[in-house]
Amino acid sequence: MTVHKRACTTPPPRASRSFRVRWPVLIAAACAGSVLTTTSPPAFAAGAHDLGDETMLYDFQDGRVPTEVGPYQAKTTIVGRGDKKLRVDFQARKNYYSSFSVRPEPVWNWSAEKSESLGIAMELTNPGNRSIQLTIDLESSTGVATRSVNVPAGGGGTYYFDVDSPALHRDTGLRADPSWLADKDVTSAVWMWGSKETDTSRISQLNFYVAGLLHDRSVIVDDIRVVRDAPADPGYLKGLVDALGQNSKVDYEGKVSRTWEILRQRAAEAKDLRRHPVPEDRSRYGGWLNGPRLEATGNYRVEKYQGRWTLVDPDGYLFFSTGIDNARMFDSPTTTGYDFDHDAIQELPPPSLTAGGPEDLNRVQKSALPTRTKMSETRADLFSKLPKYRTRAGEGFGYAPDTLAGPVAQGETYSFYKANVARKYPGSNYMERWRDNTVDRMLSWGFTSFGNWTDPEMYDNDRIPYFAHGWIKGDFKTVSTGQDYWGPMPDPFDPAFSDAAARTARAVADEVADSPWAIGVFMDNELSWGNAGSFSTRYGVVIDTMSRDAAESPTKSAFSEELEDKYGTIDALNAAWQTTVPSWEALRSGSADLGSDETAKESDYSALMTLYATQYFKTVDAELDKVMPDHLYAGSRFASWGRTPEVVEAASKYVDIMSYNEYREGLHPSEWAFLEELDKPSLIGEFHMGTTTTGQPHPGLVSAGTQAERARMYAEYMEQLIDNPYMVGGHWFQYADSPVTGRALDGENYNIGFVSVTDRPYPEIVAAARDVNQRLYDRRYGDLATAEGHYTGRRSAE
Repeated sequence: MTVHKRACTTPPPRASRSFRVRWPVLIAAACAGSVLTTTSPPAFAAGAHDLGDETMLYDFQDGRVPTEVGPYQAKTTIVGRGDKKLRVDFQARKNYYSSFSVRPEPVWNWSAEKSESLGIAMELTNPGNRSIQLTIDLESSTGVATRSVNVPAGGGGTYYFDVDSPALHRDTGLRADPSWLADKDVTSAVWMWGSKETDTSRISQLNFYVAGLLHDRSVIVDDIRVVRDAPADPGYLKGLVDALGQNSKVDYEGKVSRTWEILRQRAAEAKDLRRHPVPEDRSRYGGWLNGPRLEATGNYRVEKYQGRWTLVDPDGYLFFSTGIDNARMFDSPTTTGYDFDHDAIQELPPPSLTAGGPEDLNRVQKSALPTRTKMSETRADLFSKLPKYRTRAGEGFGYAPDTLAGPVAQGETYSFYKANVARKYPGSNYMERWRDNTVDRMLSWGFTSFGNWTDPEMYDNDRIPYFAHGWIKGDFKTVSTGQDYWGPMPDPFDPAFSDAAARTARAVADEVADSPWAIGVFMDNELSWGNAGSFSTRYGVVIDTMSRDAAESPTKSAFSEELEDKYGTIDALNAAWQTTVPSWEALRSGSADLGSDETAKESDYSALMTLYATQYFKTVDAELDKVMPDHLYAGSRFASWGRTPEVVEAASKYVDIMSYNEYREGLHPSEWAFLEELDKPSLIGEFHMGTTTTGQPHPGLVSAGTQAERARMYAEYMEQLIDNPYMVGGHWFQYADSPVTGRALDGENYNIGFVSVTDRPYPEIVAAARDVNQRLYDRRYGDLATAEGHYTGRRSAE
């Protein structure tokens, strides 16, 4: 059977495994209007997996690209002499976004027949020498569900997109579950974001895309089919991790089978660290000892030297920050599914305003243990074995007072990583020994600094620089963008916000203690500023705020005053906006209808967004200046989904280093050309690549095919930053892998660490880091003359 022009919109009646639903008589009866071939049923592509009751949508055997398949900044062709397939060449190098979409007409309706599970299977092959991460969107009347697959270089196989199943709707607390399919040779697409409720009666689009790639990619697609009731593995979650926190169902290189192997690895690593000392071209503060020496101020500063931005270390040497984020225990726990009588738990400390956190991970006191109660069978069943509290491994227990996702809102946690560190370093001072070894690693691996969220206990090691961090928390009022990923946005015009910023600045200053080893301070992280994708996403803060009452919203009051100052009369505003607002009072109260003409309001909404962002950054900068005048303000770490031109421009007037978190293959020129116009020292605060080769169900936001490729991608990303004249640093997120069972906060379970859950460094990426860092300064500054001709930026030598 082959569908030539239109995909089947109503699946045929169920057939037994021995009478496949691909047979043309059944398909023809169910797909009136489709152009079908009624010859013998074609076989699947070589290597394809039979998943049960399957209905073919596209097998491309007629040799034509279906009319409903549309490429965007990509090229589609039919390849193969006998078994024909669809080849898609993504023009990714020239274009940030490249895709091909299937838009059935009429829409697919797969709801006629009930089934336990429903999915889409396909054969994907990668003809290139780099893996390809394909993001797949399935759009229905209830929204868009987004998954991702990685097709390794020169490889491929059968890939499965879960449309509807009991597993999809089970709240496990994992960002991505292990595959529930019985056939483990079929690769399940990992969950990324979007709706988990798909209207199977109105599926309007299946979209495959790549974004932010620096190299062109191709994929060969075949046998796109609907699958009902694929055989399931009923025990896919049971005992997912072993006693060390490793995936118990997967074998891989470097997996620890005996606890004594952790001690053996410690001894082997100690020799490795001794063989790889700090690069000889480093100053005591990590700067370029062999380069020009500029004015020394005793603290880090920024300067534009011979056409490129640079950090300057306290002794005056050129400095580029390479580092790793999250070298701390705070994010290592996972929820166990147990909780305690809340009246029996000691009063927990308030959330930290800095990168710090309780070293005991909020471990409950002994008297509360008899009240331990299972709250989630699903979570509890994930663990093959948890230790007793009064054992060495019991050092990993803690408590989460709240979570953002998962079946438990709060409860007991366990850090396999901390427990393994306790196994690795016998004695009561195991955390001190872990910190010392972490610093040893950073220096031996060639890094010039720590990144964000470093354990503050390592601030005074006087061996490696760091960035401090502060969270602005308090009882100030908030506003919304409509897409508040981590939470609502602060109201910076509320005096309580200034008070909160002052408290946080003082808390950070107390930890830093005026140390010259502190490069600067990040304040907040990945705020939901909006994005430039549409009017509503770009000006979400303004849209939300304009609907509020100025008597209750300081930002609305500021917006109203700004508009009154500009227009003077309400008639003038109405003429500009094409509205009929009756009075300034109506505008201030939020009751006025502001109409739907976006174009008429856009310039004012842009100005109001600038006003809002300016107030935020101006306030934070002022409070930092009061208590840390000699340290750099490194911004709020813009997420790629939370950055608009107005906000970036506003920040640039107050921060010393512009910070961005960019989870892509690299900085795509089409998206980052603004750096030249902005002309500010900039830093990438987060990026990573991961795989599923070491048992993590989710590779991370950017995936690689192998550990070796992950290492290569790391090196290429860093080299691009080192070569960029506006970049002064790049930080990898994060130090250790996420828990396989998901971090307690939100379930992230990514293979994104330089070290595993057993504290074993990944040799491939460590080798790549050593190579990049060894050549860092020659690559960055080696072509620069040491003569004069530099000029200074803000907070540089004066």
